[in-house]
Amino acid sequence: MTAPSPGPDDPEGRLGPTRVRDLILLAVGAAILGWVLIAFNFGDFPIIRWYTGAALFVLAAVEAVVALVVRRRVADNEVGQAREQLHPLTVARLVALAKASAIVGAVAAGAWGAIAGYLFHLQDVASANASKAGSIIGALGGIALVVAALWLEQCCRAPDDPTDDGQVPNPDAA
Repeated sequence: MTAPSPGPDDPEGRLGPTRVRDLILLAVGAAILGWVLIAFNFGDFPIIRWYTGAALFVLAAVEAVVALVVRRRVADNEVGQAREQLHPLTVARLVALAKASAIVGAVAAGAWGAIAGYLFHLQDVASANASKAGSIIGALGGIALVVAALWLEQCCRAPDDPTDDGQVPNPDAA
């Protein structure tokens, strides 16, 4: 019986950092689906209010604050199993949150961007004009969530994590 083949992130099957290329592909796919959805169902869509996509900014702000806290705790070597330290399992959960949030943000940015593009394509349609601001806020919120999620993921890296080229940094070089 052969062992399962490792995933695309690492030859040994370990989970690697989120690739921007993958997020861009997700955003493009969501944009295509969003454009098709709005093009065939525009008459059935309600007006998109500004606060519809604003929740993405709230999520991005929360992740940015968490990233600041984690970055400080990692820099101060306060990660461990002691009661006052940041538990390593919590950091692993935050990495999972960051990866999932990056995917959600990319899909939201693509879909909202396509909807915004379609609405700007329409001329002199009152419901389209009323929905433009909400769709733009949604697209920008998706981008903000992707940025915050990638930063949180970066902040969760241990100081001695391997570099992008696979080399382990020399701890005595500092």
